[in-house]
Amino acid sequence: MAAVRELTDAVYPGLDVSREIESVRSQGLGDTVLVDDGAGLQGVAVCHVGAGTEAGSGACYVKFGAVRPGPGAERLFGLLIDACHALAAERGASVLMAGANAGRDRAWRVLASRGFRRDFQGVTMHRPNEPGYSTSDSFVIDDWR
Repeated sequence: MAAVRELTDAVYPGLDVSREIESVRSQGLGDTVLVDDGAGLQGVAVCHVGAGTEAGSGACYVKFGAVRPGPGAERLFGLLIDACHALAAERGASVLMAGANAGRDRAWRVLASRGFRRDFQGVTMHRPNEPGYSTSDSFVIDDWR
């Protein structure tokens, strides 16, 4: 968990998904995908899988996902998406769902290049009015439900 906190803090100071990871594990809602390239943790995704979860029957839903910012983040994000697809297939899910804010245009392009399409469009508001981690350099998937 310390490595996950360090990674998410690099994405946005104070961002911590430890409680979400523990909740998914303890309730048996899905799994956490980790991407480690030998130099340490580079990506994390918290996924719900199947009936009785936010994903629903036959689906895998990436509730949160992020990769370490910096050079190579786009490639790492692709690896994270591929790992989420592998989890979905392993669990018998035929659909993988993920959401990204339009402010993360480069993340969206990676998703679109892998066949994702927009299902719905939403609006986020931040107080104070700051972009948070919804910037072009952030490769983050978050919950839009």
